[in-house]
Amino acid sequence: MTANKQPPQILLQHHLKALRLPTFLREYEKVAMQCAKDKTDYAAFLLRLAEIELLERERKGTERRIKQAGFPANKTLDDFDFAATPSLNKKQLFELARGEWIDKKENVILMGNPGCGKSHLGMALGRSACQRGCNVRFLTAAGLINALVEARNEKTLLRLQKQLGKVHLLIIDEMGYIPFSKTGAELLFEIFSQRYERGSILVTTNLPFEEWTTVLQSERLTGALLDRLTHRVHILPIQEESYRLAQSKKRGNTGAKESKQNPGKGGKQQ
Repeated sequence: MTANKQPPQILLQHHLKALRLPTFLREYEKVAMQCAKDKTDYAAFLLRLAEIELLERERKGTERRIKQAGFPANKTLDDFDFAATPSLNKKQLFELARGEWIDKKENVILMGNPGCGKSHLGMALGRSACQRGCNVRFLTAAGLINALVEARNEKTLLRLQKQLGKVHLLIIDEMGYIPFSKTGAELLFEIFSQRYERGSILVTTNLPFEEWTTVLQSERLTGALLDRLTHRVHILPIQEESYRLAQSKKRGNTGAKESKQNPGKGGKQQ
């Protein structure tokens, strides 16, 4: 009896590998035993296996998209400190996390002081997009311009532009921290222009729009870029000061208070 059963098992394993159904192969015996115990029919048995295979593929696909996005840290909305940013429109943020704005080729701007959590939120929204099946790319503004200039010098600019044009969401972090060269600003404008109504852009910035000229070095270019970026845009302003600065101040105040309460202990540490 064992000899008769062996060939079908070997053939089944071969076929499942050829069909690229690794989860089927790994789980079918366990699921078969559970279905036999539950007295489940063949269709339900196959349905369970198909669901397990599909869920595993979705999980691996999400992991692959998150890795390809190039996020510098693993940030989610669950670990964001909303209590520290009461000015943030939380309802609007969670609506954006659903990703419909990406389907509509719209843009998002997260605007606020340095250290208030813009990059965290940008990565969190990008991660949510990856979970929805979207291809995402995360770059700092300076990093993007450096890559564009380098690609132009190496005559691979068209290839890079095509790569960036294929992603559903391009996240440009830290817009406004350093001024760009004339060439860099023009290359950045091309990216915005090429993605206009073709793909979504999420920008984090510490500058109000009227100060973008100081970064892009040209009023004409700034106007044209903002015209494309803000045509169909969701703006989330954050008015609080730097979260990191607030935490440092809090630790400093706590340390000073402890020193006053325990002057002898403080003296020994010095």
